[in-house]
Amino acid sequence: MADKLLIILANTDPANPSELGVPFFQAGVAAAMEYDVEVVLTGRSGELAKKGVAERLTLQPGSSKTVYDVMKEAVEAGAVFKVCTTTVELWGEDLIPEITETVGSAYMISEAMDDNTVTFTY
Repeated sequence: MADKLLIILANTDPANPSELGVPFFQAGVAAAMEYDVEVVLTGRSGELAKKGVAERLTLQPGSSKTVYDVMKEAVEAGAVFKVCTTTVELWGEDLIPEITETVGSAYMISEAMDDNTVTFTY
């Protein structure tokens, strides 16, 4: 059985924040279940790594819980957040402190192909 969950957000658009809860909730739950969890933000989703973006987005209209709150909860549970190198080139280097590393496509492919990893993409 795999012991690592790799969540890659590539197609989830921050303009639709209601789509963002599920991957971050799943990251937090898997980490709380003591799985090794990595969340990689890339493509349009990579904008969430930029300071100020996730903090302004709420999961639902009228909710006080922000996307950033859910991301921080996942980190507190043990999930690790990373951002793709090309995403940093697009959105800038002023990243939220929860981003632990910048990784490239080869890293994501290598991790996704590992027999001990289950990969979810959004």
